[in-house]
Amino acid sequence: MQHLTEQINPLTRDIDILPTLEMVRLMNQEDARVATAVAVELENIARAIDAIAARMRRGGRLIYIGAGTSGRLGVLDASECPPTFDTPPEQVIGLIAGGPAALTQAIEGAEDDDQQGQRDLAAHGVNAEDSVVGIAASGQTPYVLGGITEARRRGALTVGVACNHPSSLSRLVDISITPLVGPEVIAGSTRLKAGTAQKMVLNMLSTGVMVKLGKTYGNLMVDVQPTNAKLRERARRIVAQACEIELSQAAALLEACDGETKTAIVAYLGSLHPSEARRRLREAGGSVRAAIGKN
Repeated sequence: MQHLTEQINPLTRDIDILPTLEMVRLMNQEDARVATAVAVELENIARAIDAIAARMRRGGRLIYIGAGTSGRLGVLDASECPPTFDTPPEQVIGLIAGGPAALTQAIEGAEDDDQQGQRDLAAHGVNAEDSVVGIAASGQTPYVLGGITEARRRGALTVGVACNHPSSLSRLVDISITPLVGPEVIAGSTRLKAGTAQKMVLNMLSTGVMVKLGKTYGNLMVDVQPTNAKLRERARRIVAQACEIELSQAAALLEACDGETKTAIVAYLGSLHPSEARRRLREAGGSVRAAIGKN
């Protein structure tokens, strides 16, 4: 049976002879279907967020595994967590078939090696506190299936993100997320709608988990690492907004708190010395709301 992601889209059969404006209009119309497809899966996404966050509170990791576009999206999401949420690099990990070289060049045969998927998971010492998210547009990628099989054997939570249903991936995992975006504008080119849907789902998973872990205060990115000029300015704005003070006050407050955004907010809102603010944050598991008693 032909997978949904491989089927021909009847609306774009003549895309190669269309005027350019009509071509991009068709692409835009197809892209508009993605958010609706993801919306159907919100309950499963929420279940995954809660389950992953529970394990991460106990020291577990979030590990993405995929091939091709799917693998690159997982690595991208993992790589953006440290600067956004101040996570250790080893807390959110992205594995891609073919290794790091596959990020910049196609290594298509690597996706067929289920044994390598198992070895890559084993090499990271996956255990029962970890959560492994397999990403495969078709839901059939051997490398991903091998990795998920190994993750299950080791007792990890398993989540699947695919754009086909049913699929081998959905049958293997504890939680299956399957936004069905339909045939691609270019048949089989899953970097298009399927890739967009996967990116949206991964955005929700990692962001939702980090919110649950207290990495934000309201919708403010309070765990941002101010490692460059742009991020230092953002930290000042975040402190100013959270504390409802001027930017100049926020800058002085950050300096007094060694550049630690959360510490600065808790110190100001709780009228605390920075050392006491840090202690309260530690006891509150990093949650600003809990540290200032505003849960």
